Amino acid sequence: MLPFVEAELRAIASPRRREILRLVWDRERSSGEIAGHFDVSWPAISQNLRVLEEAGLVQTRRHGQSRFYRANRSRLGPLRSVLTKMWEDDLDRLAALAEAEAKRSR
Repeated sequence: MLPFVEAELRAIASPRRREILRLVWDRERSSGEIAGHFDVSWPAISQNLRVLEEAGLVQTRRHGQSRFYRANRSRLGPLRSVLTKMWEDDLDRLAALAEAEAKRSR
C-alpha cells in the first residue's frame, strides 16, 4: 500500500476524525464551530484536526487568529479504491461464512 494511503487510513480510523471530515465536507468551518459539535476538550479537537491536516485530508485557511477547515476531497480519491476493495473482501468473507453455516444447518 502507498505510504500516503496508509497515513490517510490511520487518520480516518478514528470515529471522531471521520465526523470532523463529515462536518467540513460541504463547507468550510472554523475550528471553534467544529469543536462545538463535540463533548471533548479543545486540545483533543485540535489534535484531531492536526492529524487530518498532516494526512492531507483537510485544508486550513487562516483569517486573523481564526483557522478554517475544509475537506480536501481530491486527497480522498485514492482511498476510494482501497476502501472499496476492503469492503468487497469483507462481503466475500461474510458470504462464505453464511454459505458454510447454511450447509451445516442442512
